[in-house]
Amino acid sequence: MQPEAVITAQAPAPVGPYNQAVKAGGVLYCSGQIALDPATGAMVGDGDVEAETRQVLSNLKAVLAAGGSSPQLVLRTTVFLADLGDFARVNGIYAEVFGEGVSPARACVEVAALPKGARVEIDAIALTS
Repeated sequence: MQPEAVITAQAPAPVGPYNQAVKAGGVLYCSGQIALDPATGAMVGDGDVEAETRQVLSNLKAVLAAGGSSPQLVLRTTVFLADLGDFARVNGIYAEVFGEGVSPARACVEVAALPKGARVEIDAIALTS
């Protein structure tokens, strides 16, 4: 079982030495996504955590699709917040994507800072179809 890099133009290019996702043994390991516009590389939302969360989840869904997966096959996520006070607003939007069926296991942590001044970052581990 050789790991396979997953790359899509429908999500932002990595800002460091990593892949958008790696697929191995029927499992997709998605790197954390922040609210970058895939076309321009610019941050979306002007600090609005809800706008950022929608872009983050759009980016994550694009990576899942490129890796042969979907939100329904996500097993686990980690949500990183610059301010845990944003939890309820992020959680409501997160539920729009992951609220049906079996929701993924999840951790949510407050961090001191995120890349490019982001307010939210989400990574995922999913099965592939």
